[in-house]
Amino acid sequence: MKIRDIAAAIEEFAPLALQADYDNSGLVVGRLDDEVHKALLAVDVTEEVLDEAEREGCDIIITHHPIIFSPLKRFNSATYVERCVERAIRKGIALYACHTNLDSTVNGMSWQVGSMIGLDSMTVLEPRRDNPAVGYGVVGVLPRPENAMALLSRVKSIFDVGAVRYSDLPSEDMMVRRVAICTGAGRSLITEALAAEADLYITADLRYNDFMMGENRMIIADIGHFESEFCAIRILDDVLSKKMCNFAVRKSVCSRNPIHYLF
Repeated sequence: MKIRDIAAAIEEFAPLALQADYDNSGLVVGRLDDEVHKALLAVDVTEEVLDEAEREGCDIIITHHPIIFSPLKRFNSATYVERCVERAIRKGIALYACHTNLDSTVNGMSWQVGSMIGLDSMTVLEPRRDNPAVGYGVVGVLPRPENAMALLSRVKSIFDVGAVRYSDLPSEDMMVRRVAICTGAGRSLITEALAAEADLYITADLRYNDFMMGENRMIIADIGHFESEFCAIRILDDVLSKKMCNFAVRKSVCSRNPIHYLF
């Protein structure tokens, strides 16, 4: 299978035109006309993931996060990014990333998290001006109102979260029906979640003062960046399995959260 065929299948689902200006989605290492035989799906390119790729005979690694965001000025193995890129080139392993285009496409990241929680009637939280059908985040409703603390506990279990950080509850017995979601770093969409009249906003990478922005109307919960985006592996596996049923795809078992929790 040529890399261009794999890229075309992914980009039909999540077009590169949807990525943010700062992003580096697409083919990071390799050539579109190179042939590959087995893909490894992960959240990040790490040295452990490269170990797994070599061990399992995978010659392309498809991740959510691009390993290169800023231009690399030198290759001298000083950082894990340099080491991983050097190693991928030496070993002939292509690196492909599907990042903010996967965040903003229909049925992308936030949609997947919403489905895992059980939301119905999901719509885009922050639609693109040129195409309101796509954009960042979603807002939807639960089939029936759910106790806020019970829902947060259920989310913690579903996403295997070490700790959920959440803001004050407007009331001790608050029920949640309307939920907004933005996977990854979503502090910029807090205002949109309030405007959408969400009872709960689920995201990650929040700062201290962000938890005060619920205005005593909305719970704000941080479930962790990795935890909220691990579903990228499931989405990419589903896309490739449906479009390229004869191409070997492996879900990484070494794609791990770099953050640990002390209980």
